[in-house]
Amino acid sequence: MASDINRAKDDTQVRIGITHGDINGIGYEIIIKSLIDNQIIDLITPVVFGISKVASYHRKTLNLQDFNFNLIKRVDTANPKRPNIVNIYDREVKIDLGTLTPIAGEMAHLALKAALSSLDHGEIDAIVTAPINKKNIQSKEFNFPGHTEFFADRYEVNDYLMLMVSDELRIGVITGHIPIKEVSAALNEDLVMRKIKIMHESLRRDFAIQKPKIAVLGLNPHAGDNGLLGSEEQEILIPVINQAQKDNMLVYGPYPADGFFGTPNYKQFDGILAIYHDQGMVPFKTLAFESGVNYTAGLPIIRTSPAHGTAFDIAGKDEADASSMRSAIYLACDIFRNRTDYDEMNANPLQSNEKESSRYDNGNHVV
Repeated sequence: MASDINRAKDDTQVRIGITHGDINGIGYEIIIKSLIDNQIIDLITPVVFGISKVASYHRKTLNLQDFNFNLIKRVDTANPKRPNIVNIYDREVKIDLGTLTPIAGEMAHLALKAALSSLDHGEIDAIVTAPINKKNIQSKEFNFPGHTEFFADRYEVNDYLMLMVSDELRIGVITGHIPIKEVSAALNEDLVMRKIKIMHESLRRDFAIQKPKIAVLGLNPHAGDNGLLGSEEQEILIPVINQAQKDNMLVYGPYPADGFFGTPNYKQFDGILAIYHDQGMVPFKTLAFESGVNYTAGLPIIRTSPAHGTAFDIAGKDEADASSMRSAIYLACDIFRNRTDYDEMNANPLQSNEKESSRYDNGNHVV
């Protein structure tokens, strides 16, 4: 089962589990640089699922002398005023900075399993995952393109949405991690409507936006140019958008993807649905690479991650920017609180309109 969101009201700090990712990448660097910030410690109780000796190695390599983890054996003993770490492995582990090694993939997977066990037992409220390498983590137990599919399979969720989040952008991808040549064949009315509904619900429940506005991008150049450059817009996207509007959702489009981000008009939308991976990722990483967050919408649990990879080329060089990891931690905290409020309100539908109004913020949230 997922973590208990109805815990005591006086427990103000959100308990965030952080997986260490690939030990040869920048995972520990961005974790330490994030948790050295006292503002984060005031908001959350951080528990890193990792290896204390590996953490010490990275801390010394980076010359971060003013930082130490509080080593704990059980998650429920975490110190709310300290960055905590629980060991997932009690043997020596060879560290090869910037190198792809099998043991690093194994340790990344062990951290995920430990964090999920803690989440399912209600010991933490959300998970933030440091970057993994999608090649060396592959095994009989982890046979997925990435974190998103792993978590969806773990919680037996068929409908989910990879949602990239920043201060001004929330971009979801309809067809996900598939080759470009397969996008058109994968696109259908049912799939598009399901992704719209996931985004709509997530914007309401996770981001506290009462009436979210969603933009849908077109697949073809100029959104098909009335069928001249492709029929997917006319045959699939427009009918779904019309139906979504009939279902009282504020969904608009399809918009030509090339010009959509060329003006500030994209900021008028609370969420944007791209048709395929790079159509959404290229503008997102251009506009928000340093602070962007990867969030898996549609899951019963909360999982966020930095919007970048392991960065082997700068591992151990004290060059990694921790902004994205820091944003991922803040977002996990925000979503937990938003979900708690939303679920409480829906469990008590007779609450006053005044309380409901105070909960929503027209799309603005702290990241």
